[in-house]
Amino acid sequence: MKTTAAPVLPPAPVGKAENKEKGKSTEEKGKKEKKEGKDNGSKLVLLELATQRADTVAFVRDYKLAKEGARILINTSGSADSLLAEGVYLFNCVLRKLRPLIQQKGDYKQLVFNEKGTQLAFYANLDTTKAQVPPFGLCYWQEGMEKASIIADSASQFLPKTWRVSENAAPTFSKDGSKLYLGMATPPILQDTNLLDDEIVNVEVWAATDDRLYTNQETLVEQERKRAYDVVWHVSQNKFVPLATTDMPTMSYAPDRVGSMALGRNEQPYLRQMSWEGEAREDVWLVDEATGSRKEITKGLRGNPRLSPGGNFAFWYNDVDTAWFAYSVKTSELRRLTDNRTVSFADERNDVPDYPSSYGMATWTRGDSSLLVYDRYDIWQLDPTGQTPPMNLTNGRASQTQYRFIRLDPEERFVTPGQRLLLHVFDEKTKAEGYGFLLLGAGQPMQLVKEAFAYTSSPQKAKDAERLLFTKENFQTFPDLLYTDFTLQKPKKVSNANPQQADYRWGSIELYEWTALDGQRLQGLLVKPADFDPKKQYPMIVNFYERSSDELHQHRAPYPHRSSINYSYYASRGYLVFNPDIPYRTGYPGESCYNAVVPGVTSLIEKGFVDKARIGVQGHSWGGYQIAYLLTRTDIFKCAESGAPVVNMLSAYGGIRWATGLSRQFQYEHTQSRIGGTIWEYPLRYIENSPLFTMDKVNTPVLIMSNDADGHVPWYQGIEYFTALRRLGKPAWLLNYNDEPHWPLKLQNRKDFQLRMSQYFDHYLMDKPMPQWMVRGVPAVEKGIRLGVD
Repeated sequence: MKTTAAPVLPPAPVGKAENKEKGKSTEEKGKKEKKEGKDNGSKLVLLELATQRADTVAFVRDYKLAKEGARILINTSGSADSLLAEGVYLFNCVLRKLRPLIQQKGDYKQLVFNEKGTQLAFYANLDTTKAQVPPFGLCYWQEGMEKASIIADSASQFLPKTWRVSENAAPTFSKDGSKLYLGMATPPILQDTNLLDDEIVNVEVWAATDDRLYTNQETLVEQERKRAYDVVWHVSQNKFVPLATTDMPTMSYAPDRVGSMALGRNEQPYLRQMSWEGEAREDVWLVDEATGSRKEITKGLRGNPRLSPGGNFAFWYNDVDTAWFAYSVKTSELRRLTDNRTVSFADERNDVPDYPSSYGMATWTRGDSSLLVYDRYDIWQLDPTGQTPPMNLTNGRASQTQYRFIRLDPEERFVTPGQRLLLHVFDEKTKAEGYGFLLLGAGQPMQLVKEAFAYTSSPQKAKDAERLLFTKENFQTFPDLLYTDFTLQKPKKVSNANPQQADYRWGSIELYEWTALDGQRLQGLLVKPADFDPKKQYPMIVNFYERSSDELHQHRAPYPHRSSINYSYYASRGYLVFNPDIPYRTGYPGESCYNAVVPGVTSLIEKGFVDKARIGVQGHSWGGYQIAYLLTRTDIFKCAESGAPVVNMLSAYGGIRWATGLSRQFQYEHTQSRIGGTIWEYPLRYIENSPLFTMDKVNTPVLIMSNDADGHVPWYQGIEYFTALRRLGKPAWLLNYNDEPHWPLKLQNRKDFQLRMSQYFDHYLMDKPMPQWMVRGVPAVEKGIRLGVD
């Protein structure tokens, strides 16, 4: 903010300045509005950093800064002394003037500027009758106008009969300011206000014909009540064009909302099958923003259709076809751009019974001339017209080196031939990372640096200089900020955020390889204690989920994790930690875990430095399930912690994921649980993979965590696990952090969980005394009073 002009703002109301018009003090007004549930606002201080001069606006409910242009849009409830009336104001930061755009009691929402700060819009409800449905209108102002004016309200001709302007859709300007997008809404469903509470029937009616399960509908009630349908206002023509409809409710636009076309989408016809497929499909249209007319371009797409930066193509990756497609806006031609014959553009390591996803896209080139996408290792250039074949730009597959584009300018929408692109480099074999450059259209990438560190994939570039701020880290090295030029040869460390680490025993980490029972060569992580001596034997904790070896160089600072052991903490206390990768076979997830984990553990025992009588295992959610399964197949572990496990796939299959209200069926048929079909197609698979049915084979003590507000895994699965072990006379404990979800989130609960887990492992693996909570539990009458951790 630069200025030499004197402030012209009215003084902020202080204390009990009297309102001469109404005879009520500012303090009394605030108390009254607070009692009525109104937002009285807060004091907004506008500070000029160079001079430390401050201007103050009182009772500010909302404000918005222009991206370009020294202006601030302010909504204030006004002062009781009438020096500042309620309304919306525009503050000029150069002149230090507060200009009224509308001064009237009302409800003002969704303040927004255009890119340059020369236009603005907001919703206003000026009705004083307290109607059940507040009649909001859209207010607009541009440079040259004295006041803001209402350009759309419930009486506007473009609205379908009984529809209204919706205050729930944020007004949005196109980047060039030529278009303003707003929302319209259908009539709401209102409760009869004449009914007493004891006259209202509260019953849920579930119907098999519902597109969504009732539980899923419940999670979306607020979203549906606020659903708005897009309308575009062409500013220079003063023309409103409705775009979205009830049978095409979702709109998406080109970056910066350039061009004259948009995409309309509708998933409604496919919602029922989403319950068991897990992913929605949708019909897609090309919509003309000038007229609202539309043309269907694909049906039942399972993918994410988008528009190119110039708006010349709609494009997507189709999960079912495992291919990239482009649709020409000009010619209406749909082209398949990849066929997976040379290389696969779909996930090569996909091991769930579902269509493999893509590796994603990098960017477009200028003029929408080509699309850059990824395979497992490389960046490929695709011709959206389909005339020229895909071209490999990086050739990293032979060396198993992965290249990924780094967008240094967040506002960059495309790249240009001859432009130097910064790439993130990852060696799949060694897990080394670094950076390189690719001169687009002029040869292979030049590698600048690659070493045994994890380099951030989102370095920050100085706006007007070739300077980078980035981090690199590994197990021993904290990710401090580094500053360098584009040679990356001599980065300067500019932060020292973790000096205390030098005072602690830290340990080390390495990549470990072994052979699975089925002959596959696998990788995993092995953490060793500080001062590791291969001639000694150490206790070991095995911790896993699916695949983690790519995280070899991740820094792991000690903190109370919500669900996992902390590697550096346990290493500093003399433990080994082993994290094996697990590849899966459809139909046999439990046995797949056994196939990978147990031979990994036995191969480490053979090295001589693992105490085979002191091996524990820990995991959460999917990891918790696999541990429960392993304990029915092996006694190799001295003790186990199993967090949020499923132990009975039969009862879990028909349950609900309460966080989303979705049926759990899709998880078993198509995703992580990997059964590969329904409970009627493969009943034996569900039984064989359910640890509950062979719980009598378990000889290992188990600590279970299962929280009663878990929205992912039904917490009664933890109860089934615990009661089965208890019935069989096995040593077992269950932790239920009340009102916590899938993992404890409150700090005190995370600390408590980590303390109990540490005591538990220390007892079984280091011969420490058993704490009281393990000896006698914590009776219900002592909950919250005595923790039993003594």
